[in-house]
This record gives sequence, C-alpha cells and structure tokens, in this order.
Amino acid sequence: MAESAVDILSKVPIFARLSGRQLRKILRGVTEDRYDAGTLIVRQGSRGETMFVIVEGRAKVVRDERTIAHRGEGEFFGEISVIDGRPRTAAVIAETPIRCLVIFRDQLREALMDEPAAAWAMLESLASRLREE
Repeated sequence: MAESAVDILSKVPIFARLSGRQLRKILRGVTEDRYDAGTLIVRQGSRGETMFVIVEGRAKVVRDERTIAHRGEGEFFGEISVIDGRPRTAAVIAETPIRCLVIFRDQLREALMDEPAAAWAMLESLASRLREE
C-alpha cells in the first residue's frame, strides 16, 4: 500500500515534529504533481505561492545557471518564497521523473497561525537547513 500524504510529510525535516492533526491541516488543499526529467518546475525570479515535497525522484537547484544543490525523496524546495512572498531565489529542474506534493501558501500559513508550536518547529528546521548550506 502506498504511503499516505501524512506519512510522507511526517518524514520531511521541517514537518517531522508536527502532530498528525497539524499535518492533516497543512494537507488540506494539497495537490500532487508529476514532472518529466528535464522539466523546469520553478523559475528563478518568478512569484511563488507553493512549496514542493518530493515523493519520488530527484531535482537540481540552479541559481544563475549554476547547480547549487540536489534534492531527493523526502526533501523540499520552494519554501522561501512561500514564507516571504518574494520572487524565487533559484530554479528547480527535474533530474529524473519526479512526483511532488504541492503545498499552497495559504494552507501552510493558516495551519501555522493556528499552531504556534508547529510554526516554531518549522522555524527550527529551516534554521538548521540554513546552517548546513
């Protein structure tokens, strides 16, 4: 049996400390997208209302035509624009066929506004990721 979206999100570092109830709240309105290898998923400089969690496949993160990172199953991208509402800081291109959960800004914001502990857990995870880069 395939993993549920809650199970998938619970393994993603920025969501790992959230309860099942908190995860279900975030997942309201989530869609699932698939992209072929070579597809531009996110364009650098574009507006972003969504973040992506990779369920299957790999993607590369490209800033100013230079690959700066790779993301795989259980990892995420697009979170910076979702949080601050500013243009995308990098492009993301599918390296293999890829399947992603697409989380919309409004759903994420609503869930985190109602759950301060969830927002704090997410901030801690984002801070850890920034330290690693």
